[in-house]
Amino acid sequence: MPKGYELARIAVKQEHRLRAALPRNARLIALDERGNDYNTRQFAGLLKSEAAFVIGGADGLPADLKSEASLLLRLSSLTLPHALAQVVLLEQLYRAATLLTGHPYHRE
Repeated sequence: MPKGYELARIAVKQEHRLRAALPRNARLIALDERGNDYNTRQFAGLLKSEAAFVIGGADGLPADLKSEASLLLRLSSLTLPHALAQVVLLEQLYRAATLLTGHPYHRE
């Protein structure tokens, strides 16, 4: 990640431990196939404050967690395998951070 950005992957297998694993002051962004579409610039705007991106398992995220999220975000209209969604999210985080720092990685 570009200088000034930190990234942590926290794997939580048990639903009841999920909230405790989230950073306290972070904006909760739940990834969901029915969420909002963002382009790269819009996505980069999400990184202007601390954010916690949450990817559900095979059955998705619990409804109460999705309702608590400040944003439901979709990476694709297609249903993605869990591991692929992680890779797509990671690349978008890197791309957005480089866009915000003026690095030439992202091209329009």
